[in-house]
Amino acid sequence: MSFALPISRHAACRLLLTAIAGVMLAACAGNKSLGSSAPAARTESEIITDSDETPGRKRARLRLELAMGYFEQGKTTVALDEIKQALSADPNFSDAYNLRGLVYMRLDDPGLAEDSFRRAISLNPRDANAMHNYGWLLCQQKRYADAVQQFGRALEAPGYGDRAKTLMTQGVCQMQAGQKAEAERSLTQAYELDAANPITGYNLALLLSQRQEWTRAQFYIRRVNNTQAANAETLWLGVKVERQLNNRDAVTSLGGQLQRRFPQSKEALAYERGNFND
Repeated sequence: MSFALPISRHAACRLLLTAIAGVMLAACAGNKSLGSSAPAARTESEIITDSDETPGRKRARLRLELAMGYFEQGKTTVALDEIKQALSADPNFSDAYNLRGLVYMRLDDPGLAEDSFRRAISLNPRDANAMHNYGWLLCQQKRYADAVQQFGRALEAPGYGDRAKTLMTQGVCQMQAGQKAEAERSLTQAYELDAANPITGYNLALLLSQRQEWTRAQFYIRRVNNTQAANAETLWLGVKVERQLNNRDAVTSLGGQLQRRFPQSKEALAYERGNFND
């Protein structure tokens, strides 16, 4: 759905929205037991297979696949129309409500987004993806305790395959809440599961730099800056960390990259002015 908010408030939010959308979209396209509500005649513990789907559900799923494609392309209004048609075909399709929540988050309508996620979870109490998305929405509303509760429910869901993303998102939310010790625990667990995630690495480095644990911060930020995910903010944090460790060559190298790749950024301007407190 974060993505002060680390990386930058707006850039991080865009990154996390993409990440949580990816969690939801993968579930819809893959394992149906995570994202689909069972027919009324079946118990919640049973897993839906293709033969269980009604004609209405199949039509709804086709519409939802179209909606997901439009959502990924940024065509939110068209995606919303496809979701409406999916729900018309099957009003109890929890996946459609989950995606509708993401669409309304992108449209900056938290009320309708919350209603959508709550509906998805009520239809399928095992839907960890909807819990994850709902948790991020609550975090954006500064309802931190409620957000962590939803993240916890997602993490406890049997068979949930995106624990690293949820732990990362929970950690960033805890940073927003000022809960730095809790944030470090969440982010460290996320890193153990997915060390390649640049948002996790950046935020761990940021937390450690705030505690002036420069050597530990260096480990994480160097790994981020050695990938294609490096941006103005990660390079700038790297500059400040290396400067504290008196690594002049590294400062010069990172500063040069910052000026070449992001010459108009506020970080590049701060570097040129020697203003390392920004």
